[in-house]
Amino acid sequence: MSANIKKITLFQALIPLVILVAILAFNVHLYGDDATGGPNQFALILGGVFAAIVGFRNNVSYDKMMNKVAKNIKSTSSAILILLMVGALAGTWLISGIIPTMIYYGLQILNPTFFLVAAVIIASIISLATGSSWTTTATIGIALMGIGKALGLPMGMIAGAVLSGAYFGDKMSPLSDTTNLAPAMAGTDVFTHVRYMMYTTVPTMIITLVIFLILGFQHEGTELQDASGLLVSIKQTFNVTPILFVVPVLVIVMIIKKAKPLTALFIGTILAGIFAIIFQPDIVKQVAGADTLTFNSAYKGVMNAITNSVYIPSGNKILDENELFSSGGMAGMISTIWLILCAMFFGGVMQAVGALQKITSSLLNLTKSTFGLFASTTATCIFFNGTASDQYLAIVVPGKMYQKAFKDKGLAPENLSRTLEDAGTVTSILFPWNTGGAYQSKTLGVGTVEYVWYAFFNLISPIMTLIFAYFNIKIRQLKTK
Repeated sequence: MSANIKKITLFQALIPLVILVAILAFNVHLYGDDATGGPNQFALILGGVFAAIVGFRNNVSYDKMMNKVAKNIKSTSSAILILLMVGALAGTWLISGIIPTMIYYGLQILNPTFFLVAAVIIASIISLATGSSWTTTATIGIALMGIGKALGLPMGMIAGAVLSGAYFGDKMSPLSDTTNLAPAMAGTDVFTHVRYMMYTTVPTMIITLVIFLILGFQHEGTELQDASGLLVSIKQTFNVTPILFVVPVLVIVMIIKKAKPLTALFIGTILAGIFAIIFQPDIVKQVAGADTLTFNSAYKGVMNAITNSVYIPSGNKILDENELFSSGGMAGMISTIWLILCAMFFGGVMQAVGALQKITSSLLNLTKSTFGLFASTTATCIFFNGTASDQYLAIVVPGKMYQKAFKDKGLAPENLSRTLEDAGTVTSILFPWNTGGAYQSKTLGVGTVEYVWYAFFNLISPIMTLIFAYFNIKIRQLKTK
């Protein structure tokens, strides 16, 4: 059968992509942030169907397409389980008082003027230490969102600051999987890669911090009307104690010690459930709908927080209107998992029919100059994040594609690995249907359309790598023997 498969044309390859982009754009116009609640999922299915029609016309078998889809879905199984565990963690961290305690102390330390810069720096440190942007946003990121919300800052702006810091650390940490994957694809070692990335990453981070500092000064008048009232309400609702920090610190230490994220998040969830019973018995009873705390009601309260939506009213207008003390649990992650599965369907069919390969090879054929090579690599990484919906594919495929092209132009492999990170790793969160964008949006509780304009580090990184290439700044040549 494979001998009868016709080669796909560029026009055919672009048909499902153009249709998908058109439907997604219309969905965002019609539904806004609610587009990820179902319309975008079906748009991805429709895009995959049109890709399948192209495949059938070229004699690509149904089994081949479905096998590729299955392989893609299998590759996201870890991400899906992590998403479910993040939902569980958020629930128990709420009813145990961990998140409220972080907000309580954060409100006393941080203010609107410097909060955004502090959020970038804090997220950077945690992400550098753990090597994981996902773990960073699932732990300290949720707390920072709560603090920023209470300070009166726009949700998209807070999320942009958290994500900028989280992806700076993810990109620069030797513990990060993408930081190890990029040099492996390019043909260099991780430490050479990290050192070479500093040339573009440090200026990008400095610009990001300056922008957030300016935005902070614009919001310096956004002081809380009753900061003391907020603190009193939090303390009246929850038992606030520094002992609760034991759980998040332990989770971060486990990640630093190279524990698997799923293991760390699971242990963090269980410990927080135990802490909830010890430190917040009234909250546990409330969530369980019980009058007394027994084994059954304790179990029911913790299990409800892990699996379902939980809302803890505080009686404070600011806290309650902003729903600071609410969590969706594992059930709250279902729409995101649905989005990921549909994205993997579209990406899998597009790969099986050869559409993605045809589009990227056409880009490679356009490459003539050194700058053109960098520009083509950058465009391919972003293209794969937007179509294959997975940041790993956005690193692996361009890495394999362009490795020889960089070598032929006499460029050291670290040029390629740096570009893969500058354009592949960080741009995954810019697409709502990408696993990165879907995860971060759901974890932080902010629509991608809201935060995308403020994720300055992620937006500037690919531009910075192109600036360096255009002006031939720190473009390392291959060493001749």
